[in-house]
Amino acid sequence: MPFVITSPCIAEKAGDCVEVCPVDCIELGSDQYLIDPSICIDCGACEPVCPVEAIYHEDDVPEEEVSFIEKAKEHYNL
Repeated sequence: MPFVITSPCIAEKAGDCVEVCPVDCIELGSDQYLIDPSICIDCGACEPVCPVEAIYHEDDVPEEEVSFIEKAKEHYNL
């Protein structure tokens, strides 16, 4: 999973990331946007446009947010 959307998105849900994604791998889940790891091309376009800094590369997800990696995998049945 290249990029992960974490907890700040739950309160915000601005959707700027959806607009810039060249492969349409971001969709609104039940309470936040999620990135489909099977489609994401690891381009990083979404990360700088997030107004709440909720998007991280998988390797850089803060320890307190690692559960969001599993949340995305479960959402996409991976």
